[in-house]
Amino acid sequence: MKTKLQELERALLDDNGEDDEDGNSHSMDIEGEWSDQVKNPMLYDSPKESTSSDSNLSSIGNCKEVCQLSPRTPKRLLFECANAISEGNMEEASTIITELRQMVSVQGDPSSRIAAYMVEGLAAKIASSGKYLYKALKCKEPPSSDRLAAMQILFEICPCFKFGFMAANGAMIEAFKGEKRVHIVDFDINQGNQYITLIQTLANQGGKLPYLRLTGVDDPESVQRPNGGLVMIGLRLEQLAEALKVPFEFHTVASTTSLVSPSMLDCRPGEALIVNFAFQLHHMPDESVSTVNERDQLLRMVKSLNPKLVTVVEQDVNTNTTPFLPRFVEAYNYYSAVYESLDVTLPRESQDRINVERQCLARDIVNVVACEGKERIERYEVAGKWRARMTMAGFMPRVMGPNVVDMIRKLIKEYCDRYTLKEEMSALHFGWEDKSLIFASAWR
Repeated sequence: MKTKLQELERALLDDNGEDDEDGNSHSMDIEGEWSDQVKNPMLYDSPKESTSSDSNLSSIGNCKEVCQLSPRTPKRLLFECANAISEGNMEEASTIITELRQMVSVQGDPSSRIAAYMVEGLAAKIASSGKYLYKALKCKEPPSSDRLAAMQILFEICPCFKFGFMAANGAMIEAFKGEKRVHIVDFDINQGNQYITLIQTLANQGGKLPYLRLTGVDDPESVQRPNGGLVMIGLRLEQLAEALKVPFEFHTVASTTSLVSPSMLDCRPGEALIVNFAFQLHHMPDESVSTVNERDQLLRMVKSLNPKLVTVVEQDVNTNTTPFLPRFVEAYNYYSAVYESLDVTLPRESQDRINVERQCLARDIVNVVACEGKERIERYEVAGKWRARMTMAGFMPRVMGPNVVDMIRKLIKEYCDRYTLKEEMSALHFGWEDKSLIFASAWR
C-alpha cells in the first residue's frame, strides 16, 4: 500500500511529467497497480448515498443535462464518470477515466486543469483510496516548505481569499475602538500572514494603540499546521510588532481544537475578546459525521466566553452533507471558477500557479470527491448554513462597517473586473463573475 500511495502522490505532485507528441503533459497519469485496481470493477462496492434534497436533485439534473447535450468534452466525461460511479457502474467509470487522462493536462486551460485533478479524485473514489491519498498528501508531519510557500501564494494571488482576510481584519480593527486591551483568539493562525497585515495596519493608524494579545491554538492534527508549530510564527510577529511599536504579545495553546476549554485560553478581565475563524471551521466534524458535533460544540464554547466580536471566513460551497453526485457537481463548478480566476492572476506557464494548484487545491479536490464519513475533512458549507449555526449558538450578526466595504471595493477595481463583491445578510461575498467563492461575516 505504501508503494501505491507514493505512486499516486507522485502522479498528483510530480513536476516532471513527460510530454506526448502534441506537447501535452500527462503527469497526472496513474500507473502500475493503481490503474489495474481502477480497471477492475469487482474490487469495489457501490457507493452508498443518502436521500437527495431538492438542490441535490437540481445538481443531478444539471449533471445529466451536461451529459446529454454537450460534446464529448472533459467536463461531459467527468460528469458521465461521476454519474456511473453513483450508479455503481465501476467498469464504465474506469473506461471513462482512461479516456480522460489522455485528454487533460495540468498545464492546459482552466477546464483542462480542473479535469486533470478531478479525474484523479474520481479514480481514488473508485479505488477507495481517497482517504489514504489525502493523508499521504497531508501527512502527520507539518507540511513541506513547498506547500507552505504555495499556501502563502494562494492567499496573495487569489483576491477572494485575500479579501476574506482583509474583511476580518477590518471588522477586528473597528472592534478595537475605545479598548485599552484586546485579546484575539485564533484557532488556525496558519502562517500568520493575516496578523502581519493587522499589525502593520494598526501601526499606520497612529495615536495610542490598545495592547494586543494574540493566542493561537496549536493543534497537532491541523491540516495547515506550520513547521515547528506556532513558536516561530509568534516570534516573527513579536519582532514585527516591536519594530513598528505596536504593544503586542503572543501565546500558544497546544491542544486538539475540539478539546480546547475556556480555562486554556487565559481570558482576562478588562480585555475585549475577539475570536477569529478564518478557513478553519469547515475542518470540524458536524452532526452529519458524529453525534458529538464538534463544529457546533466549538461555537457554543466560544459564545460562553462572551466575545465582543467573532469573525468567520469560509468557502461558500456545500461539500458537507450533499451525497456524492451533487457534491461532485458543486465542487466542479466551484473549483472551475477558482481556476479561471487564477488564470487571470498568473500566466498559464507560471510555476507559482502550478504549485498552488497542485499543493493546495488538488488535495482538497481529492478529499471532497473521493472521501466519505470521517475521512472527508474538507467539509465546506454555504453562507446560509453558517448563519444558521451561528444563530443557534446564540450569536447575532454584526454589519461590516462602510469603511471596510469601501476599502475592499477600491482594491477590487485594481484587479480584473470579473471579480465581484456583494453584501448579503450582513455578510460580504467575494466571487468570480456570478459565482460566490468566499464569504466573510462578523458576529457578537
